[in-house]
Amino acid sequence: MYRFLLTRQWLILALLTLVLIPTMVELGFWQLHRHEHRVAQNSLISRNLKAKPVAVATLTSPGHTVPLSDYWRAVTATGTYDTEHEVVVRRRTSTDGAIGFHVLIPLDLKGGGTVLVNRGWVPTADDQRAFPDIPAVPKGEVTVTGRLKADETTGTSGIKDLSDLPDRQVMLINSAQQARALSRPVLGGYIEQTGPEPAGDVPELIAAPDDSSIGPHMAYAVQWWLFASGVPVGYVVLARREKRDRVEAAKAAAAADQESEQPGKPEPATA
Repeated sequence: MYRFLLTRQWLILALLTLVLIPTMVELGFWQLHRHEHRVAQNSLISRNLKAKPVAVATLTSPGHTVPLSDYWRAVTATGTYDTEHEVVVRRRTSTDGAIGFHVLIPLDLKGGGTVLVNRGWVPTADDQRAFPDIPAVPKGEVTVTGRLKADETTGTSGIKDLSDLPDRQVMLINSAQQARALSRPVLGGYIEQTGPEPAGDVPELIAAPDDSSIGPHMAYAVQWWLFASGVPVGYVVLARREKRDRVEAAKAAAAADQESEQPGKPEPATA
């Protein structure tokens, strides 16, 4: 009674089942890998944020690419701000999602060298092509603390680096780009400032990355694997239901044939 499984309709359904099972299993492993990546990233963030701050020059140098292991590493830098070359980075959001700028300023280090410091977020002016109002930085020697970040590129940030921009505005925080503008070497990466805190509301310091949420990826992985296990079960259920319907249909047809083959009732006699 299962010969119907060899029909075109059921062969297509079987083929679809064979395709869906490994696909769903693979999607489950993809979500599992995303979960593992998130857990590893959270561990890295937590470890680097809690580490004792070190001088930024011990972790990076001009032309250096900050490795993943040093992302968010707590660092310090002592020097004087180069206010003449302060720029703003376009299309950045505040903690509440408002669009504005990040303020980027070179810090000439005591003992030599320059590092970029992201002071935080400021709102845009009425004219987005105008340079916004930014509180002045302290004069003289300062010590900045913050998180070490890698240079932004069009590939890592997903932001297109535009060339036709207003004066003192950039799209990316990139040490090589700023080194060309400054005509002097700049340490690779940049400092995302955490202290000292600004006297007023702006610039708004950038919030620390979340190292507690692991997201729903593990739940999604389990769901995909449950779906994968449910596909063959569903196929068997459909096949058994089809067999039952065919058996019942065959019985009904046989009963109808049997009734039609019975001799007719005699006609009543007429007077």
